[in-house]
This record gives sequence, C-alpha cells and structure tokens, in this order.
Amino acid sequence: MQQSKQPSEPPEASDTVSRRGLLRAATVSAAAVGTAGLFGASAASASGGSGHGGGRRRVPIDRISIQLYTLRDQLAADLPGTLAALRRFGYRRVEHAGFVGRTAAEFRAALDEAGLRATSGHTAIPQPFDADTWARALDDANTVGCRKLVHPWFGLDAAGQPIRDPQVYRALARDLNRAGRMAERAGLEFGYHNHQLEFVPLTGGGTGFGILTGETDPRLVHFELDLFWAWRGAQDPIDLIRANRGRIRQVHVKDMNTEASFADLGDGLIDFGRIFAHEREAGIEEYIVERDDAGTPPRTPADALETARVGFDYLASLRY
Repeated sequence: MQQSKQPSEPPEASDTVSRRGLLRAATVSAAAVGTAGLFGASAASASGGSGHGGGRRRVPIDRISIQLYTLRDQLAADLPGTLAALRRFGYRRVEHAGFVGRTAAEFRAALDEAGLRATSGHTAIPQPFDADTWARALDDANTVGCRKLVHPWFGLDAAGQPIRDPQVYRALARDLNRAGRMAERAGLEFGYHNHQLEFVPLTGGGTGFGILTGETDPRLVHFELDLFWAWRGAQDPIDLIRANRGRIRQVHVKDMNTEASFADLGDGLIDFGRIFAHEREAGIEEYIVERDDAGTPPRTPADALETARVGFDYLASLRY
C-alpha cells in the first residue's frame, strides 16, 4: 500500500508557535545553560571531528538513518540511483515516507539492491481508525523489512487551524493505542512523530503532546522526537526527554537557521551534542537526518543529495 507523507511544514495560525516560540524557549533555556550551551558553536565545529560538545561519546554509525522525504524528488526520478548514492555516503538504514509508486515488495527489492534497510517508515494510521486498512499497512511494513512504523502528522483541523480541543487529542491517543497493539501483534514497534502543532496551548490548558504522552501506553507507543519542530514549538528537547524517559526511541535530526527555518546539519543553531548527551535517558535507537525543504525551489535536487551527505558526515563526526 502506497503511503504519502503529509506536508512537513504545515500552515500556521500565526508565527507565535514558530519564530517567537523559538525565541521564548531560547530565552528561558539560555538563562539556565547559556546561549552557547543551548545552540552550540556554529557549524563548522563538527567538521574537524569534535562536534559541538567535544566529548568522547559519538553517534553509532549503524544507527544513523535518513528520512527519505528529504530526497522525494530524486527518488521519484531515479530510485535506484538515489538509493545507491545514500549507500556511498555511508548510510546503512533509511526511514521511508512511502514506496515511491512501487509496491512494498518492489521497494524492498530496490533497497536490497542498494544494500540498505528501511528499518522505519512513516505511515499514517487511518482516521477514522479502520483495523483492516491498518492491518494491510502492517503487512507492507513487514514486507519492506521495517522494525518501526511511525504516524507522521497531526494537529490541524478542517479549516487548517491548530487543533485546540483536548478531546480530539484524547481520541487520537486511543487510536494510537489501538494501532500500537496491532503493530505489536505483527512484530513491529509503533511510534508518533511530532511537529510544532502538538505544543499549541489547548482550550482549558495543557498541550496535545502532553495528552499523547500521558494517555498512550508506553508499551505500545513510543515517540519520534523531531528536534527542529520541538524548538519551533518553544520546547527544549531535553525537557521533553526528561518528562518521557525511555520513550524517545527515534529522533529527527534537522538544524535551524537564524530565521527559524531549515538548515543542513552543522550550519544552524542547534547544539545536537547537548541533546544527545541524554540519549540513554531518552532511549534513542535511531538518529534520522531530515531536511523538509530539501529539493524544494529554490533548492535543487543536487542540494538535497548534499543535505544527505552533509548530514551523515556531521553525525558520524559529532563528539559530545
């Protein structure tokens, strides 16, 4: 079953959830850790192999992955060539965002030919939830060889505005538990990927993220924490890790520029070493490179491939 990833940069009701949110979080956190400790030295610090932190720990090479949404245009134009390029860059695993017009079996064959494994995939649960449809998605995940399946998107109502009704998030939490239970029976792990919308204040207080973490079963639902979107939602990822110990099994690693938009890893503001120092507390098993606008004009397909190469090299050289 072909699955398509939802748009990664959703429309927003206002920039209060993005740029001002980032600055608010930065102001609060910087008071505790210092601006340099929060965002790190820029960029080139990883190029010499030291990373922002300069410690002894490193990201295991075999746990570095990439979300294939980053390369969506290249994959559509040349699936085998793009996968082969990722293997040359050093990747051994990927996270799919659909099967690029192929069946699950055809997509698995292309991965095998390139020497890659799709250890994770973004596949939305049916809404309203339908067990038969979800069972077919789980079958496809097993065909491709995934170990984890992740619901990629939530947070806007029919009018394109952030959801503020807590009951909507509670209903989603129930569906995530159902999906996770079926995934467990199929031999898979199931997770949820955030954007910034889950951190919008709800009517009556609290956030959607708080409901999802509080009302899903930790045995059935883990979280794939998108570090960029957490900051855009005015959240320090370390605070989220501390509040959800052992449940952050995957992270989307993407950098942020001074305009609170996307940057290649190491070219932006985020100190990933500071976050990864909490990897054991979080339970991180995969470090997944992504850039949502890679290949989108004015960026070119070649830029997206460079994003992939830079991302792998950055994580492989990072020390913290």
